[in-house]
Amino acid sequence: VCSSFATGPRQDDRTLYEFRTYYLKPSKMNEFMENIKKNVHLRTAHSELVGYWSVEFGGRMNKMFHIWKYDNFAHRTAVRKALAKDKEWQEQFLIPNLAHIDKQEIEITYLVPWCKIERPAKEGIYELAIFQMKPGGPALWGDAFKRAINVHVDLGYTKLVGVFHTEYGLLNRVHVLWWYETADSRAAGRHQSHEDPRVVAAVRESVNYLETQQNMLLIPTSFSPLK
Repeated sequence: VCSSFATGPRQDDRTLYEFRTYYLKPSKMNEFMENIKKNVHLRTAHSELVGYWSVEFGGRMNKMFHIWKYDNFAHRTAVRKALAKDKEWQEQFLIPNLAHIDKQEIEITYLVPWCKIERPAKEGIYELAIFQMKPGGPALWGDAFKRAINVHVDLGYTKLVGVFHTEYGLLNRVHVLWWYETADSRAAGRHQSHEDPRVVAAVRESVNYLETQQNMLLIPTSFSPLK
């Protein structure tokens, strides 16, 4: 899937990925979605949208998750300054949508050195698996974690979209974004993997470095680049 996991410095690529989670007011969900579908082009004119999803399962309801790509921190700063001067974006996109949002969360992440974004060839559903690892970073748990990821990929029931390591937010957190054709194909594949000795062995090894984990089932919006 990817090259070897670096145990020293991060990858040379300075590209960062901003994870945004919006918790919407239940009565405003439809209005938010209608507005953003109509006006998202005002935001994507400034920087690249990787994906935009509604959260179907896993945690609080009425939640949206999206990923934005930046070349580096200077690029992100320049984009935020440009947005602050963009009156059309503020009046049609920002101000109306702020009234619909109850809470916002932001994390800054990098792709792990052995991975890159892979775009599925067809539409499907996504799973964001979040692993809180023991302190020590990839030097401690990187090899075992990579093996656990790769055995699932090798079974062929899923596609690995990306593996991200948090830079700002809760540290020692790894996000793994998976693609599946359907929720049922995911369920069938997971049942199969639980009986595979390669998966069992890899998971038993990696769990030694794991503190907690959670996941979310994500449904891509009509305007999401990742479908």
